[in-house]
Amino acid sequence: MNFKPNCLAKLIAVVSLCIFLSEANKVSAQVNTDDPHLGIIPAPASITKGSGTFTFNQLTPIKADNPKDKAVLWLKDYLQQNRNLNFKIAKYNSKLKAAKSKGLILTAKGADKLPKEGYKLTITPHNIVIVGKDAGLFYGIQTLLQLFPVENATAYKLPCAAIEDSPRFGYRGMMLDVSRHFFTIPQVKKVIELIASYKLNTFHWHLVDGQGWRIEIKKYPKLTQVGAFRQQTMFGSNRDWPDSISYGGFYTQEQIKDVVKFAADRYINVIPEIEMPAHSEAALRAYPEFRCDTVAGQKAPRDINNLYCPTEQTFTFLQDVLTEVMALFPSKYIHIGGDEAGKEPWKQSAFCQALMKEKGLKDEKELQSYFIQRIEQFINSKGRSIIGWDEILEGGLAPNATVMSWQGEEGGINAARQKHNVIMTPQTTGNYFDHYQSSSPQEPVSFGRYATLEETYNYDPVSKQLTPDEQKYVIGTQGNLWTEYVPTVAKLQYQIMPRVFALSEVAWTQPANKDYTNFSEVRLAKHFARLDAMNYNYRVPTALTTIDTMVVGPHFVYTLKSVVPGARIYYTLNGRDPLDTDLQYDGPITFSIPQNEKRELRTRVITPSGRRSIATRTLMYNKAPMPAINYTANKQGLKYKWAKNTFTSPDQLNYTAPQDSATINKLDAETLKKDNPNFGVVYDGYVNVLADGTYNFTLANYAASQLFIDGVQLTEAEYALPLAKGFHQIRVKYIYNAPPPPTGRYRTRVAPLKVYVTAPGSFDKKELAAADLYY
Repeated sequence: MNFKPNCLAKLIAVVSLCIFLSEANKVSAQVNTDDPHLGIIPAPASITKGSGTFTFNQLTPIKADNPKDKAVLWLKDYLQQNRNLNFKIAKYNSKLKAAKSKGLILTAKGADKLPKEGYKLTITPHNIVIVGKDAGLFYGIQTLLQLFPVENATAYKLPCAAIEDSPRFGYRGMMLDVSRHFFTIPQVKKVIELIASYKLNTFHWHLVDGQGWRIEIKKYPKLTQVGAFRQQTMFGSNRDWPDSISYGGFYTQEQIKDVVKFAADRYINVIPEIEMPAHSEAALRAYPEFRCDTVAGQKAPRDINNLYCPTEQTFTFLQDVLTEVMALFPSKYIHIGGDEAGKEPWKQSAFCQALMKEKGLKDEKELQSYFIQRIEQFINSKGRSIIGWDEILEGGLAPNATVMSWQGEEGGINAARQKHNVIMTPQTTGNYFDHYQSSSPQEPVSFGRYATLEETYNYDPVSKQLTPDEQKYVIGTQGNLWTEYVPTVAKLQYQIMPRVFALSEVAWTQPANKDYTNFSEVRLAKHFARLDAMNYNYRVPTALTTIDTMVVGPHFVYTLKSVVPGARIYYTLNGRDPLDTDLQYDGPITFSIPQNEKRELRTRVITPSGRRSIATRTLMYNKAPMPAINYTANKQGLKYKWAKNTFTSPDQLNYTAPQDSATINKLDAETLKKDNPNFGVVYDGYVNVLADGTYNFTLANYAASQLFIDGVQLTEAEYALPLAKGFHQIRVKYIYNAPPPPTGRYRTRVAPLKVYVTAPGSFDKKELAAADLYY
């Protein structure tokens, strides 16, 4: 059979259309229309739901005012790479009424009436219109894409709605430290791609610190030849790299330019950080001539290899470095660090002391201010501005500086009161993503305190201590990932997700539109599915909110749940952490516990991709309240007996003869520490319980102390005890061994003797009050 070529082409087109129309019946829809925010993170300012859906497929025309706009090109590439949809973007005639046009319309018409970075997204059964310009158009596209189902299909049903949206803050940032551990260009780009899709607009790139110099500076090649590599990768007691293998890496200037363009195409501004005057070990390894002078025959001061000396030679070096940096980064802001500067090298430097006298500086804090102001003058002369950590407030704030408040909110509050712009990123409010995500020892090794998802979400960067006029100086907020304990991409992703989603909502959404329950139990579901589809790692939320708890009573019912789509929950009753071979949860679990017996429930979530939550533990104890003791002496304080010795466990105090005994008005061992580097002490007395109920007791240090109430030891695992109103016996054992003198920058810390109590019906943990102690 013979066909003419044009007939064959027509037949192929008809067959292809029939196949497509057949496949188009496979329509995917995955939006929870009951959710007032339609699953969108960060929650938009306004959503008005409509009726019906719009079907998006390969035949949907896409039109734009400017088909070459970078937001439009980004969308075209996304649909091709991620949805297997290859579109040609047509020119849109903005003189036409968008409501009458079919398909997807991307237009700036009407965007002038929107707030900066704002957009309007309207979905009807016959078209989708996104109104916005520049970043606003890009963010409207991101919102639209969140309405798509996770799974690819030939057609997608999108819910009809009208969304008007704009950000709360103009600065919405994420910081990545690549000095402590190095990450490659593709790995850095994945972070930028992620934060852009959640409407963050700033990538703070911590390129320089003591552990590695990561940016090529052509005038000073040893910064990367020497400063980019190190031996013995260890922080504290955590070792994660073989001693015999050099660790490091750096970015060439061409790679830096590539990242800056990649970010700009996603409306992300990249702010480089070049640390000074401290955190400079890497630079000073390469160029030790910029250190302070030392006195011959005397021990070099602490931090001598960490702190630049403020000589003219040093300033020339730093200006040369910053000149090359500013040529690579078009950012208005250049971050110059300014934090954690130990001043001892300056105190012992004859040059620094002479300089202070010459400049009329009364102390080393003012010398740091002089240093920062010299650098600021240079950066300002190039049309840029500095950002510094809140220590730049010490000794007087540089005239045009923006303060990044990290130690707490106090620095930011003080800067705002001085009419300086402030970026709030306190380590005390859940903004430090290197912190543990719970108090469980199952969490991977991390830094210091812990910051839960809820804590990150509930933070408000605008302090109520500020007046309305002062509040306008808070220009935004930021999450920080320091990488002392982050050697891999898997760990990086685990630390920031899902906390970066919470950060995006803090930075973008007005407080009145925020709802943690909706965020954590409804909207996160689809976003975890998106992460799984992209093969991103993340921390899997647990089946119970409380990771480790003890409850007292005879009857309990537990309903377990996971927000991760398709996840299974496993549990055990035998005291072991669950595996996927254990009992699978399929409905509420009921416990009826005999008197004076305990039961333990442990749970774990396992996702379809195999990721696992940490295990939760709930100890249930059916015990009647401990009766009060008949005590009438009414003498406030405690008796104690103590002995000098080097103890390794509080148990050793059971068979140690006391050296002395006395009374004290409160539970406090600090006086004994002044003259005794090694000792053990036992406190005895009574605690006055003001009401019947279950009390939770905790210690600041379980290795060095023990607590007994009515002869029952309260441990880290079993800390709750039902007590009747009245007096109860209390015994506390404590051992102390003074830490050795510090040999580096970090001191060994010994937790003090502290006993905390949480009263019935309260979540407020308070130190055991002296007024409640008797002997």
